[in-house]
Amino acid sequence: MNREKTFDSIPKDLFPDIFSKLSANLIARCRCVSKLWASILSRQDFTELFLTKSSTRPRLLFGVKRANGECLFFSSTQPRNPYEKSSLVVTADFHTKLSEVISREICSYASGLAYLSDMRISVKDEDVVRVICNPITGKYTVLPKLRRYVKSYSYLVFDPIDKQFKVLFMAYPSGPDDHKILTLGTRKMRWRKIHCPLTHDPFCGGICINGVFYYLAIKSDETLVNRRSYVIVCFDVRFEKFKFIDVECFYHLINYKGKLGGINWNYASADGSRTFELRMWVLDDAEKHEWSKYDYTFPEHEVFFYNIVLAVGMAATCEIVLSEKFTSKPFYVFYFNPERDTLQRVEIQGLENHCRVYTIADHVEDLNVKDAKQLKSGPYIITKKPKAQQRRSCLSKIYNIRV
Repeated sequence: MNREKTFDSIPKDLFPDIFSKLSANLIARCRCVSKLWASILSRQDFTELFLTKSSTRPRLLFGVKRANGECLFFSSTQPRNPYEKSSLVVTADFHTKLSEVISREICSYASGLAYLSDMRISVKDEDVVRVICNPITGKYTVLPKLRRYVKSYSYLVFDPIDKQFKVLFMAYPSGPDDHKILTLGTRKMRWRKIHCPLTHDPFCGGICINGVFYYLAIKSDETLVNRRSYVIVCFDVRFEKFKFIDVECFYHLINYKGKLGGINWNYASADGSRTFELRMWVLDDAEKHEWSKYDYTFPEHEVFFYNIVLAVGMAATCEIVLSEKFTSKPFYVFYFNPERDTLQRVEIQGLENHCRVYTIADHVEDLNVKDAKQLKSGPYIITKKPKAQQRRSCLSKIYNIRV
């Protein structure tokens, strides 16, 4: 007797559970197979099920910038417990490649999408455009044109209540009315002016926590002589309002258990040995500007000092994730647990060597925001297969199913 299952023999109520094991990229392919599959995969209950399942398997996302401007996206599994072994090795999976990216930085990331402020879509195209892209599927949307400035800053932000992406833009120096914002997914996307009461100069990337986008800036105040005054800008994404918190200078911001955290570090020498000191601040009360402060020290041999190390996020397992700034062989990501005061390194294989790398921790695939309708087909082309072959390709990823 043939014990192999066929597609028609599978109970319909099992379809959502089967499909939820696929990646967002494969889900997009499956929607094109048949009307039945498209209806199942477009339902809100499946979207919620997929997010629940994908939240249990967060990944590390890597944006690798080549010298010729090409940008490649990889991802790898994120160890659920990096302390089970003394040394871990994982392999990164390649997803997509974008054409020439002019900007030195991958500007911003939020809830599964990446923002690039200066990208040339094709070699023949002379125009440089602003792009929101899906780093896994390679789909992208080109934003409306905006006047170019000698220096400017822009961030991709996300409102978790209304499920809306926005792009916050500011020219430098930024006056009260030099800020603009754009909402994705509207019928006619356009840049709108918004008022910011403080003139400031952003100097590093930001982070979204519970609908508030935080970034570091320097006050542009003529009364300040021979010194800098730092501030954290708090931007309410939904209501588009600004607040400010005076702070010391941080190198990076992280989401520490739902609270804003700041990371700073330096190298110290004592008694002939060198150490790596990490200092962390956690914002306990945003209204009263109250912070908790923690200090940690690592021996020199535990961290590679020849390559710049950046704090890139906080894992769901409550480890601060540190990553090297440039790819090398071997290339490491470090997991630091403040409660255990332990540091574990994980080797990442499969990335190109001698490239600038942007590492993002706890990347979770969300069909609500990653498969947004406004994204258009980008340079990553999927060859179209006959429907029967598409079903076989998708389902064979999970079970031994003959169609």
